[in-house]
Amino acid sequence: TGATMANFACLAAARDKVLRDVGWDVAEHGIGGAPPVRVIVGGERHDSVDLALRYLGLGAPIAVGADDQGRIDVDELADALVPGPTIVCLQAGNVHSGAFDEFAAAVPLAKEHGAWVHIDGAFGLWAGASPTHRHLVAGYADADSWGTDAHKTLNVPYDCGIAIVADPAPLRAALSVRASYLIPDEAGDPLDKVPELSRRARGVPVWAALRGLGRSGVADLVDRLVANAQKIAAAVAELPGVTVLNDVVYTQTCLVMEHDDRTRAVTQRLLADGTAWMSGSRWRDRDIIRISVSNWSTDEEDIERSVDALRCAIAEA
Repeated sequence: TGATMANFACLAAARDKVLRDVGWDVAEHGIGGAPPVRVIVGGERHDSVDLALRYLGLGAPIAVGADDQGRIDVDELADALVPGPTIVCLQAGNVHSGAFDEFAAAVPLAKEHGAWVHIDGAFGLWAGASPTHRHLVAGYADADSWGTDAHKTLNVPYDCGIAIVADPAPLRAALSVRASYLIPDEAGDPLDKVPELSRRARGVPVWAALRGLGRSGVADLVDRLVANAQKIAAAVAELPGVTVLNDVVYTQTCLVMEHDDRTRAVTQRLLADGTAWMSGSRWRDRDIIRISVSNWSTDEEDIERSVDALRCAIAEA
């Protein structure tokens, strides 16, 4: 349906594979009595990863440290890797900073220890479609699975998540089902790869968007979203009392006022005005105003109106 279930599908395949490697068949025996599966995540992973792990009966992950932009600490990851069934979840696009884990260092490290590597790239994985921003995901191709969401970047409707698994065998082992009344297709069936049996053809709007935009169009879309985020960040940084907290490398900008009460007041005034949506959140122990640029139609006028709305909110709060 979305990035949460894309992560679920990928992590279901991961669970099947790492347990099968130690002689445990989940389909036959379930997970009760199975060897423990260690799932290692960064301290700033998205909560949907934890949710997918709960759905899969894997419990709470092992969280290692993250730097000031939310990237996983590779040294702490190395210390956490021990023999046994292991899944490592990395991140392409921190929900607050937009930062990307260092895949070139973390992926081979995890693979050396026999771990399955999954990348949660709800919006950030699309950086790989842009020659200008592909460096942000350098090394990601060596992972085992990737989850993303077409609605966040391609602007297709909700419930268009995408799960990508390098080896289809564990995905089919974890999710496929057979019934006598279902007519099989030699090319494979959608129900081999997703949690649902009944669903609409979600691939159609995704295909249509990709077909309409083409390779260069998707790259241009990504580049424009990033450029707009950087323009907004530069403009709001000039407003009185505003500090931009993150390095704006992708589509996210997080800003604060002088103190939390002031930040909350400005956020409430901004949302009450209704010109621009900049949601409140909490990051690095501070209340923040979070700006996520994801609409294909955002232009210079929209940026000016959004910055003006924030300026007015600051003056009136």
